[in-house]
Amino acid sequence: MLLVCGLGNVGKQYSNTRHNAGFLFLDYLSATYDLHFRQSKDFCCELSRYLMNDVEILFIKPTTFMNNSGLAIANITRYYKIPSENLLVIHDDLDLPLGRTKMKIGGGSAGHNGIKSIDACIGKEYWRIRIGIGRSLQNKDVFDHVLGEFTANELSQVELAMNECKDLFLNFIDKAKSGYKGS
Repeated sequence: MLLVCGLGNVGKQYSNTRHNAGFLFLDYLSATYDLHFRQSKDFCCELSRYLMNDVEILFIKPTTFMNNSGLAIANITRYYKIPSENLLVIHDDLDLPLGRTKMKIGGGSAGHNGIKSIDACIGKEYWRIRIGIGRSLQNKDVFDHVLGEFTANELSQVELAMNECKDLFLNFIDKAKSGYKGS
């Protein structure tokens, strides 16, 4: 079993913000794979199950808000006995230019509070797809930038990033199926 977690904040006011890049990616996959998310109060998330190439995948959007994302992931990984190498977390990254993506296993949080929460709850050795949101060109406060909505011009770059993320997601599935634990 694999666990794929998109990070973001719940609520309409956050739906198109840069910090919700992980949720946006799961919404993108929902259209491709016809995922149906349902509220799971036991696991503090919205949850969808999917079978792909004989692999069961749980997709989650934590409802704990970004800074406590690790709680939802820890609950579900313990319950289903999912090892950390079978976890993929998709999140925004200020240090990557807008629309760029990268996948790796392990690493630091780079100040990302959602990643800090996950690291504190389960450790650092899990797969990550980072979606670049870049830094503010108007010298906005980091908080205002990440919680700001994507502009119309930025959305075209975000759409390209979603396509790249899908390829990385499929790469993760292949790596997980083969037991690959490197980067």
